Amino acid sequence: QVQLEESGGGLVQAGGSLRLSCSASISIFSSNNMAWYRQAHGIQREFVAAISRGNITYYADSTKGRFTISRDNAKNTVYLQMNTLKLEDTAVYYCNSRDGGDISWGTYRGYWGQGTQVTVSS
Repeated sequence: QVQLEESGGGLVQAGGSLRLSCSASISIFSSNNMAWYRQAHGIQREFVAAISRGNITYYADSTKGRFTISRDNAKNTVYLQMNTLKLEDTAVYYCNSRDGGDISWGTYRGYWGQGTQVTVSS
């Protein structure tokens, strides 16, 4: 049984910051690629950011320069620091874990958390 749990979502004003966390129950956390996706209401889930088992990072164009993904293998946790939040960042944010050789971020493979709501207000 694989379990991912997100936390840190909430309500924030535009221009503010939030830090999301995702803890994993799997013992091979350090061998997996980790990623964040988001889904606004009625819109297809989209890639946000990822970090490989080798600590290579990937970002969507819409989040590059504002969001930072990191991981702490000792804590089996991946983070998403979100700065300069915009209204269009409002969405449910999902944590994803997949095979270390899988960098096809346009796919939806692997394991998923239940999501955490991020709402940005004016």
